[in-house]
Amino acid sequence: MSNEPVGSTERPLSNGLVLLMAIVAGAAVANIYYAQPLLSTIARAFSVSDGTAGLIVTASQVGYAAGLVLLVPLGDLLERRRLITRIMLVTTLALAATAASPSFTLLAAALVIVGLTSVVAQILVPMASMLAAEHERGRVVGNVMSGLLVGILVARTASGLIAQAGGWRLVFGVSAALMLVLWAVLRTALPEVRPTTTLSYPALLRSVGRLVIEQPTLRVRMVYGALGMGQFSVLWTTIAFLLSGSPYHYGDATIGLFGLVGLAGALAAQAAGRLADRERHHRSTGSFFVIMLTSWALIADGSRSLGALILGIAVLDLGIQGAQITNQSVIYRLVPSARSRLTTAYMTAVFVSAAISSALASALYDADGWSAVSALGGALAGLGVAVWLCEQALLRHRREGTDDAARAAGT
Repeated sequence: MSNEPVGSTERPLSNGLVLLMAIVAGAAVANIYYAQPLLSTIARAFSVSDGTAGLIVTASQVGYAAGLVLLVPLGDLLERRRLITRIMLVTTLALAATAASPSFTLLAAALVIVGLTSVVAQILVPMASMLAAEHERGRVVGNVMSGLLVGILVARTASGLIAQAGGWRLVFGVSAALMLVLWAVLRTALPEVRPTTTLSYPALLRSVGRLVIEQPTLRVRMVYGALGMGQFSVLWTTIAFLLSGSPYHYGDATIGLFGLVGLAGALAAQAAGRLADRERHHRSTGSFFVIMLTSWALIADGSRSLGALILGIAVLDLGIQGAQITNQSVIYRLVPSARSRLTTAYMTAVFVSAAISSALASALYDADGWSAVSALGGALAGLGVAVWLCEQALLRHRREGTDDAARAAGT
């Protein structure tokens, strides 16, 4: 692959480059999910409660949210290949520190850095959107996001299997080695991309807030993204507690395999990208949130029925990831020169929601078990449906107003 500078969407985007970006995005974002199926094991290793162990998920997500605010906007200001590879080196070091952590406090601190630097995935997604032609942007974003989603889900399975074979520390050691290999590949394979702004760094960060103020579509999509990722975090933060206890008593490897159930979400990502290219994002958004709401009835029964739990997870991930791709395909059309900053605004809302939801879900599980967790997830899905209905009513009102004005002008 050529690595001459690229600064236009007219440049053909090869399937090989899309695949590479999907793999790197998946490997990077997987770093903040490796701990989820290991929470009970880590709790025992450091003699803390399950609720306290759940806070390491919150720690990595808080770090990720900070990276979205502080690092992702640099994708519009700096050459992206150099930015991505340098951040990946820091990720490698932080993962090695995680594997060697002698205390729970240091483990949590190292995972904050892991989360902070794993935003490489969110620099790659707008980069793919920038390189893609207009008519294929939704498809390309969907394909890269499919890799990212597969990385999230396979991370749990790989984490459980590796931990079963060699302990939880080995999981983070293997991840550090993987990031080092990908860093070496990207240095030669990833094309250079010219910056799209000359703003100073403080002005760049301030411009993110202006985008939120000036773009109502961005604000609505931020709400949808926050509600979807909140549900994702509610489920995957607490499911290890459910599956390791009565009536299942599963080990780390078996718990990790449940991540594969969510692979339906990767299929939804590609379909949602194509729907966005065909301007069908309004209808598909409502459908995806109805799917999420339906899934929580099945998940709630998961404390008694394994079949209901598995089906509910598959349906939930399909709805969440379909809505996520729809959201990103829509926002990248708003201000083409500010796609990294649009990503910052959107994904900050998403992962702040994830951090809050994971902490709340852990506390609810400690207090009232799986039924309380399911109620929280269902409430977030129901709120998404309500927001969509309000948005549709507002759009109809605007269309009717436009039609009335046109008729009045013609009389």
